[in-house]
Amino acid sequence: MLQHTFVHIPGVGPQTERSLWRQGIVTWRHALGTSCPTGFSADRWSTNCECIEQSLRSLKRRDHRYFARVLSTSDHWRAWRDFRDTIAYLDIETTGCRGSDRVTVVGIYDGSRTRSFIAGDNLNQLPEVLEQYAMLVTFNGASFDLPFLRRHFRSLHFHQLHLDLMHALRRIGLKGGLKSIERQVGIERDDDLAGLGGWDAVRLWNEYRRGNDRSLETLIRYNTADIENLEHLAEIAYEKLCVSLGVPGESRIGGDVLR
Repeated sequence: MLQHTFVHIPGVGPQTERSLWRQGIVTWRHALGTSCPTGFSADRWSTNCECIEQSLRSLKRRDHRYFARVLSTSDHWRAWRDFRDTIAYLDIETTGCRGSDRVTVVGIYDGSRTRSFIAGDNLNQLPEVLEQYAMLVTFNGASFDLPFLRRHFRSLHFHQLHLDLMHALRRIGLKGGLKSIERQVGIERDDDLAGLGGWDAVRLWNEYRRGNDRSLETLIRYNTADIENLEHLAEIAYEKLCVSLGVPGESRIGGDVLR
């Protein structure tokens, strides 16, 4: 999807992007092979092609910072497939929802490996680990997870692309909290985790602090279910958002058809 994208070019919005697609300019390489499409002056198109060439170079270098900067946050999802080998599905647990509350557990899943970072143990390793990833995928992370982490780690700066699935899923008609959406798409959790929610995560942490190690084990399993299920929800969101845009030649999860 990323190489079908033109809305990151200055002066190009969704309508102009669709106009380019209708004219057969479906990918960046198509654009560079076109002299001047309808609706553009020669000078403007030349300037746009310079931006497209920079985009191709940046993708070849795997420069996620460039795309995080030039794409609007609502369009970061377009880079999901191209950067999915360096994605961190992320979710945090806290002692509450107030700004004074603390981070207790952070889970990261990269598509094959799950890691848990626990306050009082290895949580301080999180910023260094996050540096390895080009994209973060969360659910309501823009409003909750990332601000909490910024307050906890004052030196942490999120340079990654960020797909907040709460907003992406709303765009395709899937509304509600994470657990509700999981049920809507047929994702099931283990019986002992199925009824747990955010306040249960607070309770489990407090039980652990009072000496119940089994409560920490349950909390980590709860957090792990959150992050591992995000991958499937990201696939659904990406597929349906591609379909809703009607991009010619886009084969969705399997890859772009660069005709």
